[in-house]
Amino acid sequence: MTDTPVLVGLAEIQALNGAAMLTCLGLGSCVSVCALDPVANVSGMAHIMLPQSNPRSNSNKPGTFADTGVQELVNSMEALGADRSRLVCAVAGGASTCTHIGMDFGKRTADAVVQKLKALGVKCAAADLGGTVGRSVTMSTDSGNVTVNTINMGESVLCSLREAA
Repeated sequence: MTDTPVLVGLAEIQALNGAAMLTCLGLGSCVSVCALDPVANVSGMAHIMLPQSNPRSNSNKPGTFADTGVQELVNSMEALGADRSRLVCAVAGGASTCTHIGMDFGKRTADAVVQKLKALGVKCAAADLGGTVGRSVTMSTDSGNVTVNTINMGESVLCSLREAA
C-alpha cells in the first residue's frame, strides 16, 4: 500500500482514514502532534505554533494555539470514527529559538500541548521536545512510525504508534 503524502503546514490540522504520510517541515518552536486510533484506522497531525489562545486573537486557525489545536485535532479524528480512549500520540518540536528576547515559546508551547493532551485523556507514547535544533516530523499512518529528522542528528524513529497503542 502506498502512503499518500500530506503536508501539514503552519497552524494546520489534518485528520484522515487510511494510508498517508503526514509531514510537518521545519519545526522550530512549533510542536507537531501525531495521533492514531489503530482500531478505527484514523490518524491525524497538528502543527501547533503558540501555547495559548486569547479572545483578541485574529487567527481563524485552531491549530495556531495548543489549547484549541489539540482539541480540534481530537474532534476531527472523532468525527472520522476515532475513539478518544484509544488515541495514542507522539509529540516533537518546541525548540528554544527565541530566548534572545527573553521568551521561550518552544518550551511554553510544548508544555501547553502536553498539558492539553493530559486534560483530554490522550495517551502520549513518545516525545522529542526542547533543545535548540529545529526538526521535521513524518508519520506513516500505515505503519504508525513517527520519524524525527534534525540536521545534527539525522533521521530516527521516535516510536511506532501502532505498537504503543
